[in-house]
Amino acid sequence: MNYENILSDYNNGITTITINRPNKLNALNKDTIQELHEAFDEANNDSDTKVIIITGSGEKAFVAGADISEFADFDVKEGAKLAAQGQDLLFNFVEQLSTPVIAAVNGFALGGGLELAMACHFRVASSNAKMGLPETSLGVIPGYGGTQRLPQLVGKGRAMEMVMTAGMIDANQALSYGLVNHMVEQDELLPLCEKIASKIMRNSSIAIGKAIKAINANYEDGKDGYKVEIKQFGKCFGTEDFVEGTTAFLEKRKANFPGK
Repeated sequence: MNYENILSDYNNGITTITINRPNKLNALNKDTIQELHEAFDEANNDSDTKVIIITGSGEKAFVAGADISEFADFDVKEGAKLAAQGQDLLFNFVEQLSTPVIAAVNGFALGGGLELAMACHFRVASSNAKMGLPETSLGVIPGYGGTQRLPQLVGKGRAMEMVMTAGMIDANQALSYGLVNHMVEQDELLPLCEKIASKIMRNSSIAIGKAIKAINANYEDGKDGYKVEIKQFGKCFGTEDFVEGTTAFLEKRKANFPGK
């Protein structure tokens, strides 16, 4: 597909989605959110794509925030609708994908940008990255899942401080908080993400998808994560990947998984 605000490239089992609005520091507007939804959906449904990497164009920003000009004059009803639609279309959608999503945070990840990174399954940051939720400085709160995912990742106290102060933390602090898994220099960011992706691709895509579902269940209201794990564990036994994986182990050879 042809996109105006993003790029989507496939290579050797990895689809890399790049938010391409460098003159706006890759800020999220309505059209970009829609295009991201379509690109993630396409990659997730592509049997050849085993891992998705999301990053920003240039060296300054992953996503510097939402496009404030689009909603500065919204009323209460419109504001609630904006958050609900955005969460459904992109942020919750990404979190629930069965294909692993790695956020390659290559610069500023602020507001909706940090919320997008947190919706991904895990994050790798360049050393120049800066992250924060500055919404309270605008008289609003994070609306794309930030008040929920940030405490899950860094703990309640740190999340409260970040939201209340509207301040930024650097990549090293994000690493110490557990907000990102790894920190590297800018030129090493995508190579490291691709290296991690290659390790993921050695394993069963079907099993990984079921693991994502089970792990996410622990954070969903009304869900018993243990019961979801039991159900997904049982489902694995009915897959070709399970037959191949166990057979390969018993035959002392490398498994050759069929795919998604």
